[in-house]
Amino acid sequence: MSGKKRLLRSVGSMQQLMYVRPVTYEEGRARGMKAYEVKNGVLRFTVMADKCLDIAEVSFYGHNINFLSKPGLMGRNHFDTNGGEAQRSIMGGMLFTCGLENICAPCSMGGKDYPMHGRVRTTPAEHVSADACWEGENYKITLSGQMREAELFGENLALRRKITTEYGKNRICIEDEIANEGFSREPMMLLYHMNVGYPLLCEDSEIIIPTRKVIPRDEAAASNAAHWNHMEPPKDKEPEYVFLHEMAADQEGNTFAAILNQSLGIGIKIEYNVYELPYFMQWKSIASGDYVVGLEPANSSVYGRPYHMKEGTLHQMEPFAVEKKKIVLSFLAGEDLKEVKKESEVLAGCINERREAI
Repeated sequence: MSGKKRLLRSVGSMQQLMYVRPVTYEEGRARGMKAYEVKNGVLRFTVMADKCLDIAEVSFYGHNINFLSKPGLMGRNHFDTNGGEAQRSIMGGMLFTCGLENICAPCSMGGKDYPMHGRVRTTPAEHVSADACWEGENYKITLSGQMREAELFGENLALRRKITTEYGKNRICIEDEIANEGFSREPMMLLYHMNVGYPLLCEDSEIIIPTRKVIPRDEAAASNAAHWNHMEPPKDKEPEYVFLHEMAADQEGNTFAAILNQSLGIGIKIEYNVYELPYFMQWKSIASGDYVVGLEPANSSVYGRPYHMKEGTLHQMEPFAVEKKKIVLSFLAGEDLKEVKKESEVLAGCINERREAI
């Protein structure tokens, strides 16, 4: 008997096991925000239609996975693009997308202001759709939509996003297509800010990053460089640490980062390709109330637009060029935790084999 028939013999509706449902929040800073709640067995998450189809909250086997900053769940507001004040609109969540004209610190260049982490993270999606259906023997949920970053006499960049998850597989696949639909060459900076929080993140957690080299961003990070791969208990008024990693990858450019919690028996793994996203930053904060690790694959450095302008390395897209990016979030349990450690060792072995060949 096929898997589809076996499942349908056992349930009245597949919504017992898996669904996608539109919701609108009714109070607080999130009032009026439209989103989609998704259940896939033991995996649950929320996708914000009004904020770049980013992923707000995630739980796995009943345990919270994501970080949520002190302002809490929120929709779009007047702090979004107001320089450093944008920190008051950064709620964290599982993912917020940074770009497309700037990532990281706010700056002013050539008479234009570039807000912290850019504008796309609070851009509402258009042409949004959500579907749950059988594809052969597989029951899948697909959400899609488009965000546009555009200005009169300025850029015209479109980000088309598709998010999929399949019953029986604890994974969320994010596929992005970025197009320059204007007639001028345009900068395009992109960073996927993935934020892990308590209780997955605690002093029992292990941070797995197959890194070839760890570069502290500043003196504060340098003081903690020996401890980048584990978490200390929360500490009052501790500064944030940011590390830049030169990532190991296989021959096709595939790599990952993961956070494991052996006590809970779960973890998260973030897979991507270094040819699509050649930079990787790790944000680590053990500050009380701001306890988080950010795993951040990107096409640009944490030093932001001014750095790339100075170095002549600002990533740009030709008119009508298209780029594709893919990120897979896998939620791990049991033997999967051991496999991730083995995979990291294999990537390290690939580095050693290349060195010996040279």
